[in-house]
Amino acid sequence: MIQLPIALQAYSLRRIYEDNPLRALKLIREAGYDGVELYGTHFQTELYPALLREAGLVCAGWHTGIDALEQDFDNTLRRNLAVGNHSIAVPWFNADSAAGWKAFAERLNAAAEKLSRYGIRLGYHNHAHEFQPVDGETPWSIVAENTEGPVFLQLDTGNAAEGGADPLAELEKYPHRARTVHLKPYSKSAGFAPAVGEDDLPWEAMLESCEQRGATEWLIVEYEEEKDPVSAVQRSLSFLRKLRPRD
Repeated sequence: MIQLPIALQAYSLRRIYEDNPLRALKLIREAGYDGVELYGTHFQTELYPALLREAGLVCAGWHTGIDALEQDFDNTLRRNLAVGNHSIAVPWFNADSAAGWKAFAERLNAAAEKLSRYGIRLGYHNHAHEFQPVDGETPWSIVAENTEGPVFLQLDTGNAAEGGADPLAELEKYPHRARTVHLKPYSKSAGFAPAVGEDDLPWEAMLESCEQRGATEWLIVEYEEEKDPVSAVQRSLSFLRKLRPRD
Protein backbone atom coordinates (compact mmCIF):
# COMPACT_ATOMS: atom_id res chain seq x y z
CA MET A 1 0.00 0.00 0.00
CA ILE A 2 1.05 3.61 -0.51
CA GLN A 3 2.88 4.87 2.56
CA LEU A 4 2.79 8.59 1.81
CA PRO A 5 -0.02 10.76 3.21
CA ILE A 6 -2.59 11.96 0.70
CA ALA A 7 -4.17 15.42 0.70
CA LEU A 8 -6.72 17.13 -1.51
CA GLN A 9 -6.23 20.54 -3.10
CA ALA A 10 -9.22 22.55 -1.85
CA TYR A 11 -9.68 23.95 -5.36
CA SER A 12 -11.16 20.57 -6.28
CA LEU A 13 -14.25 21.53 -4.25
CA ARG A 14 -13.98 25.25 -4.96
CA ARG A 15 -17.70 25.97 -5.32
CA ILE A 16 -18.38 24.47 -1.91
CA TYR A 17 -15.18 25.74 -0.30
CA GLU A 18 -15.65 29.38 -1.20
CA ASP A 19 -19.29 29.32 -0.04
CA ASN A 20 -18.94 27.13 3.06
CA PRO A 21 -15.31 26.29 3.87
CA LEU A 22 -16.08 24.12 6.89
CA ARG A 23 -18.47 21.95 4.89
CA ALA A 24 -15.84 21.49 2.17
CA LEU A 25 -13.12 20.61 4.67
CA LYS A 26 -15.38 18.12 6.43
CA LEU A 27 -16.20 16.50 3.09
CA ILE A 28 -12.48 16.15 2.46
CA ARG A 29 -11.96 14.50 5.82
CA GLU A 30 -15.01 12.25 5.45
CA ALA A 31 -13.67 11.07 2.10
CA GLY A 32 -10.59 9.84 3.96
CA TYR A 33 -7.94 12.38 3.04
CA ASP A 34 -5.16 13.07 5.53
CA GLY A 35 -4.79 16.75 4.76
CA VAL A 36 -5.71 19.67 2.54
CA GLU A 37 -3.74 22.04 0.38
CA LEU A 38 -5.21 25.52 0.60
CA TYR A 39 -5.27 28.21 -2.06
CA GLY A 40 -5.86 31.94 -2.10
CA THR A 41 -6.83 34.10 0.87
CA HIS A 42 -10.59 33.90 0.94
CA PHE A 43 -11.03 34.13 4.70
CA GLN A 44 -9.55 35.97 7.67
CA THR A 45 -6.24 34.55 8.86
CA GLU A 46 -7.52 33.59 12.30
CA LEU A 47 -10.32 31.51 10.77
CA TYR A 48 -8.05 28.96 9.07
CA PRO A 49 -6.65 27.18 12.17
CA ALA A 50 -10.14 26.81 13.65
CA LEU A 51 -11.53 25.42 10.39
CA LEU A 52 -8.75 22.84 10.11
CA ARG A 53 -9.09 21.78 13.74
CA GLU A 54 -12.84 21.33 13.50
CA ALA A 55 -12.53 19.38 10.25
CA GLY A 56 -9.72 17.21 11.62
CA LEU A 57 -7.30 18.02 8.79
CA VAL A 58 -3.71 19.17 8.62
CA CYS A 59 -2.43 21.74 6.14
CA ALA A 60 -0.32 19.99 3.52
CA GLY A 61 0.53 23.16 1.62
CA TRP A 62 -0.74 26.49 0.36
CA HIS A 63 -0.87 27.81 -3.20
CA THR A 64 0.33 31.41 -3.06
CA GLY A 65 1.19 33.81 -5.87
CA ILE A 66 4.70 35.14 -6.24
CA ASP A 67 3.42 38.72 -5.90
CA ALA A 68 1.95 37.95 -2.47
CA LEU A 69 5.27 36.49 -1.37
CA GLU A 70 7.14 39.58 -2.52
CA GLN A 71 4.67 42.35 -1.70
CA ASP A 72 2.82 40.96 1.33
CA PHE A 73 5.43 38.69 2.88
CA ASP A 74 4.63 39.34 6.54
CA ASN A 75 0.92 38.55 6.22
CA THR A 76 1.64 35.54 4.01
CA LEU A 77 4.10 34.22 6.58
CA ARG A 78 1.65 34.82 9.42
CA ARG A 79 -1.10 32.84 7.68
CA ASN A 80 1.16 29.88 7.04
CA LEU A 81 2.65 29.80 10.52
CA ALA A 82 -0.86 29.99 11.99
CA VAL A 83 -1.81 26.66 10.40
CA GLY A 84 1.58 25.01 10.83
CA ASN A 85 2.23 24.88 7.11
CA HIS A 86 5.76 24.16 5.88
CA SER A 87 5.15 24.05 2.12
CA ILE A 88 4.13 26.88 -0.22
CA ALA A 89 3.79 26.45 -3.98
CA VAL A 90 3.52 29.29 -6.49
CA PRO A 91 0.61 28.08 -8.63
CA TRP A 92 1.11 30.00 -11.89
CA PHE A 93 3.46 32.18 -13.89
CA ASN A 94 4.02 32.97 -17.53
CA ALA A 95 6.64 34.74 -19.62
CA ASP A 96 7.22 35.03 -23.35
CA SER A 97 10.98 34.47 -23.30
CA ALA A 98 13.58 32.22 -21.72
CA ALA A 99 15.05 35.31 -20.08
CA GLY A 100 11.70 36.05 -18.47
CA TRP A 101 11.53 32.54 -17.04
CA LYS A 102 15.10 32.75 -15.76
CA ALA A 103 14.27 36.02 -14.03
CA PHE A 104 11.27 34.32 -12.45
CA ALA A 105 13.50 31.49 -11.24
CA GLU A 106 15.65 34.06 -9.45
CA ARG A 107 12.53 35.46 -7.79
CA LEU A 108 11.72 31.96 -6.57
CA ASN A 109 15.25 31.57 -5.20
CA ALA A 110 14.99 34.85 -3.31
CA ALA A 111 11.57 34.05 -1.84
CA ALA A 112 12.68 30.54 -0.92
CA GLU A 113 15.66 31.91 0.97
CA LYS A 114 13.43 34.20 3.04
CA LEU A 115 10.92 31.45 3.79
CA SER A 116 13.63 28.98 4.76
CA ARG A 117 14.41 31.10 7.82
CA TYR A 118 11.00 30.07 9.15
CA GLY A 119 11.14 26.41 8.19
CA ILE A 120 8.97 26.81 5.08
CA ARG A 121 9.89 25.39 1.68
CA LEU A 122 8.85 27.01 -1.61
CA GLY A 123 7.97 25.27 -4.85
CA TYR A 124 6.50 25.90 -8.28
CA HIS A 125 3.40 24.25 -9.73
CA ASN A 126 3.01 23.82 -13.49
CA HIS A 127 0.21 24.20 -15.97
CA ALA A 128 0.38 22.98 -19.58
CA HIS A 129 2.30 25.91 -21.05
CA GLU A 130 5.49 25.11 -19.12
CA PHE A 131 6.05 22.23 -21.54
CA GLN A 132 5.79 24.31 -24.70
CA PRO A 133 9.28 25.47 -25.81
CA VAL A 134 10.22 29.12 -25.43
CA ASP A 135 13.44 30.15 -27.18
CA GLY A 136 14.28 26.48 -27.59
CA GLU A 137 13.76 25.50 -23.94
CA THR A 138 10.73 24.45 -21.96
CA PRO A 139 9.85 26.77 -19.09
CA TRP A 140 9.66 23.77 -16.74
CA SER A 141 13.28 22.86 -17.45
CA ILE A 142 14.32 26.50 -17.13
CA VAL A 143 12.74 26.75 -13.69
CA ALA A 144 14.17 23.40 -12.61
CA GLU A 145 17.69 24.17 -13.76
CA ASN A 146 17.83 27.75 -12.51
CA THR A 147 16.43 27.24 -9.04
CA GLU A 148 18.38 25.96 -6.10
CA GLY A 149 17.78 22.85 -4.01
CA PRO A 150 15.37 24.46 -1.53
CA VAL A 151 12.94 25.19 -4.39
CA PHE A 152 10.89 22.06 -5.01
CA LEU A 153 9.05 21.16 -8.21
CA GLN A 154 5.35 20.48 -7.65
CA LEU A 155 4.64 18.54 -10.82
CA ASP A 156 0.97 18.55 -11.77
CA THR A 157 0.60 15.26 -13.63
CA GLY A 158 -2.54 16.13 -15.56
CA ASN A 159 -1.39 19.58 -16.58
CA ALA A 160 1.93 18.13 -17.75
CA ALA A 161 0.15 15.49 -19.83
CA GLU A 162 -2.14 18.12 -21.35
CA GLY A 163 0.98 20.06 -22.33
CA GLY A 164 2.35 17.04 -24.20
CA ALA A 165 4.87 15.94 -21.57
CA ASP A 166 5.32 12.52 -20.00
CA PRO A 167 4.74 13.16 -16.29
CA LEU A 168 6.65 10.04 -15.26
CA ALA A 169 9.68 11.15 -17.27
CA GLU A 170 9.50 14.61 -15.69
CA LEU A 171 9.47 13.09 -12.20
CA GLU A 172 12.45 10.93 -13.07
CA LYS A 173 14.36 13.83 -14.61
CA TYR A 174 14.53 15.77 -11.35
CA PRO A 175 14.88 13.30 -8.46
CA HIS A 176 14.62 14.48 -4.85
CA ARG A 177 12.77 17.66 -5.83
CA ALA A 178 9.16 16.47 -5.74
CA ARG A 179 8.41 17.45 -2.15
CA THR A 180 4.72 17.56 -3.03
CA VAL A 181 3.09 16.28 -6.22
CA HIS A 182 -0.29 17.07 -7.73
CA LEU A 183 -2.02 13.87 -8.73
CA LYS A 184 -4.34 15.22 -11.40
CA PRO A 185 -6.01 12.73 -13.76
CA TYR A 186 -5.92 13.27 -17.50
CA SER A 187 -7.16 11.36 -20.51
CA LYS A 188 -6.52 12.19 -24.16
CA SER A 189 -10.12 11.32 -24.96
CA ALA A 190 -11.85 12.88 -21.95
CA GLY A 191 -9.48 15.57 -20.72
CA PHE A 192 -9.73 16.24 -17.01
CA ALA A 193 -13.12 14.56 -16.56
CA PRO A 194 -12.01 11.13 -15.26
CA ALA A 195 -11.08 10.48 -11.64
CA VAL A 196 -7.62 9.22 -10.72
CA GLY A 197 -7.34 5.65 -11.97
CA GLU A 198 -10.03 6.12 -14.61
CA ASP A 199 -7.67 8.00 -16.94
CA ASP A 200 -4.57 7.30 -19.06
CA LEU A 201 -1.73 8.08 -16.66
CA PRO A 202 0.74 5.45 -15.33
CA TRP A 203 -0.14 5.79 -11.66
CA GLU A 204 1.79 2.82 -10.29
CA ALA A 205 5.03 3.94 -11.91
CA MET A 206 4.57 7.59 -10.95
CA LEU A 207 3.87 6.76 -7.32
CA GLU A 208 6.84 4.42 -7.19
CA SER A 209 8.99 7.29 -8.46
CA CYS A 210 7.62 9.63 -5.80
CA GLU A 211 8.14 7.17 -2.98
CA GLN A 212 11.57 5.92 -4.03
CA ARG A 213 13.27 8.88 -5.71
CA GLY A 214 11.18 12.00 -5.39
CA ALA A 215 11.77 12.85 -1.71
CA THR A 216 8.00 13.29 -1.73
CA GLU A 217 6.28 14.12 1.55
CA TRP A 218 2.70 14.64 0.37
CA LEU A 219 0.65 13.34 -2.54
CA ILE A 220 -2.01 15.91 -3.37
CA VAL A 221 -5.03 15.01 -5.47
CA GLU A 222 -6.49 17.81 -7.58
CA TYR A 223 -9.67 17.39 -9.59
CA GLU A 224 -10.14 20.04 -12.25
CA GLU A 225 -13.72 19.55 -13.46
CA GLU A 226 -16.72 21.09 -11.71
CA LYS A 227 -19.19 18.28 -12.47
CA ASP A 228 -19.73 16.02 -9.43
CA PRO A 229 -16.34 16.72 -7.82
CA VAL A 230 -17.23 15.11 -4.48
CA SER A 231 -17.74 11.72 -6.09
CA ALA A 232 -14.60 12.15 -8.21
CA VAL A 233 -12.34 12.92 -5.25
CA GLN A 234 -13.81 9.98 -3.33
CA ARG A 235 -13.17 7.60 -6.24
CA SER A 236 -9.68 9.00 -6.71
CA LEU A 237 -8.71 8.32 -3.11
CA SER A 238 -10.27 4.86 -3.15
CA PHE A 239 -8.12 3.96 -6.15
CA LEU A 240 -4.95 5.33 -4.59
CA ARG A 241 -5.52 3.56 -1.27
CA LYS A 242 -5.74 0.22 -3.08
CA LEU A 243 -2.76 0.83 -5.31
CA ARG A 244 0.56 -0.82 -4.65
CA PRO A 245 3.54 0.82 -6.39
CA ARG A 246 5.80 -1.41 -8.45
CA ASP A 247 8.51 -3.39 -6.60
